[in-house]
Amino acid sequence: MAGLFKMTAVAFEAFGVAVLILGFGLSMGHFIRRIFRVTERHEAFREFRKGFGHTLLLALDLLVAADIILTITIDLSFETLGMLGLLVLIRTFLHFVLELEVTGRWPWQGSHLAAGE
Repeated sequence: MAGLFKMTAVAFEAFGVAVLILGFGLSMGHFIRRIFRVTERHEAFREFRKGFGHTLLLALDLLVAADIILTITIDLSFETLGMLGLLVLIRTFLHFVLELEVTGRWPWQGSHLAAGE
């Protein structure tokens, strides 16, 4: 049973890395296509940052899920639980900062559409 959980965690990690690679490639391809339009250079860079920011958010979520699976199912101890807590804290901070960078709002502020703006 432990082998199944280990394989699941590795699958989440591999999927997280694949999301990073694919998301970066798609964002960069879109950026390169738009950068040659002289009037849209600033907008192209902003869209690249927004698109890749969403990619990073999804990849962070997948990597946190893999860490939770590994810690809880394979090696549950106070030391690993503390390390998991610290890792989740750091990744949560990164998630908040990326969300602010991508949307211009903190996650708890909601979207422009939900606020009726």
